[in-house]
Amino acid sequence: MNIFELDTPALVVDLDVMEANLQRMADYTQSHHLRLRPHTKTHKSPLLAKRQLELGAVGLTVAKSGEAEVMLAAQPKDLLLAYPTFGAAKMQRLAAVAKQSQLTVALDSLEAAQGLSDAGIAAKILVEFDAGMGRVGVKPDELIPLIQSIQKLPHVEYDGLAFYPGHIKDLSEDGLAKLRTLNDVVGSTVERLTQAGYRPRVVSGGSTPTMYHSHKIEGLNEIRPGTYIFNDRNTINSDACTLEQCAATIVATVVSTSQPGQILIDGGSKTFSSDRLNNDTGVSFGMVLGAPGAHFHKMNEEHGFIDVTQCDRKFHVGEKLQILMNHVCVVMNLHEQAHGHRNGIVETSWPIAARGKLL
Repeated sequence: MNIFELDTPALVVDLDVMEANLQRMADYTQSHHLRLRPHTKTHKSPLLAKRQLELGAVGLTVAKSGEAEVMLAAQPKDLLLAYPTFGAAKMQRLAAVAKQSQLTVALDSLEAAQGLSDAGIAAKILVEFDAGMGRVGVKPDELIPLIQSIQKLPHVEYDGLAFYPGHIKDLSEDGLAKLRTLNDVVGSTVERLTQAGYRPRVVSGGSTPTMYHSHKIEGLNEIRPGTYIFNDRNTINSDACTLEQCAATIVATVVSTSQPGQILIDGGSKTFSSDRLNNDTGVSFGMVLGAPGAHFHKMNEEHGFIDVTQCDRKFHVGEKLQILMNHVCVVMNLHEQAHGHRNGIVETSWPIAARGKLL
């Protein structure tokens, strides 16, 4: 079956491109002696997680307890929960996870560590510090007191540091300057902890825009990229990939041409991410491949509005279009299954098993 014969809207993945993306990251991390612990929030599939492990990943990263439970099917030796987690119900679920895989948790408070300890969970702890994004993480000079308090708790074990440089959106001159500052912050933080007797075994960081520059960050020895498996428009805009390295797209059908200069497709906010394009002040929700000038500028739940006044071709009801999304992680969460193809011929399909795991 050709991808344009699928019922739409359909999430399709070019298997050759995906495999090349996986291999590229595996080669990069191995050549620079970096631990790879990919974030599964992008693909949300234990089948693809298992492939990442086969290519040398030391473990997997998740954000929620429910994602951790799903990813056990990939049989990882180590699962990193990279999100502040608190609450008795979550701790009960994590205790069950920890019996099947080494559990590592990134956190930035004694309360979160105390919750793990009180639940008797034998977890390794990565203490998260703010490297410039201003989201989660303590200030670097607050690390030592927090580490000292964690080391007094039973069951849990301080294992290192975590950070996320999400404030670096691209590798423009401004982005490169932020990357140099990041190097200074991480290097000095690791040195300070080492001198104080708290040398971190693991220093875990990285982001999609900076992923292939991770070896330039002094002290960093582990990265957690997620988007790289598929890539998307935002990855292109951050100069971290090319259009040809984007594996996931949506096939949608033109359902109306009744308004002059406009077509409607059968995919709206229930199909595409509402995230805007990074580093772009315009309003756009996807790139229509093979239709230069088409502008996907508006969505309702079921309708996608595409301005075609700048296109030099006609569109007809029933025509199938292929659209590259802005943010693939969110799109994966909206779909129940993905269809893998080579040269447009569908070879396989798989469920997106970790979609909707809010808890």
